[in-house]
Amino acid sequence: MPFVRIDALHADQSRLDALGNAVQDALVETIGIPPDDRFQVLVSHDGVSSTLRYDNFLGIHKDEGTVFIAITLRSGRSVALKQALYRRIAELAQEYAGTEPRNVLVNLIENEPVDWSFGNGVAQYVS
Repeated sequence: MPFVRIDALHADQSRLDALGNAVQDALVETIGIPPDDRFQVLVSHDGVSSTLRYDNFLGIHKDEGTVFIAITLRSGRSVALKQALYRRIAELAQEYAGTEPRNVLVNLIENEPVDWSFGNGVAQYVS
């Protein structure tokens, strides 16, 4: 049940869809998320009324193709699984959306089962 937010500059609907599919496929392939477990917010920024800010942190040159991906998910994945996820997201973002891997920033936010409600005001994972 990861919750994914993807922010991109000047992205049309097809690019946003491609990025969303890239992240979903990477989650399924690398950490075993069920294919129908998709909760995503896809946002395009016009660069005027809303935008993204970035520099060349760690010597990685970013440009207007930059995509910020925040994934909130339950804790417990190993470092190796997280690294595989980052790598696969970058690969699929390039394959599906033409986004250069250097422009893919991923942030994982981990939490516990009690931190989720999928509707009806109920914490479904709490016994």
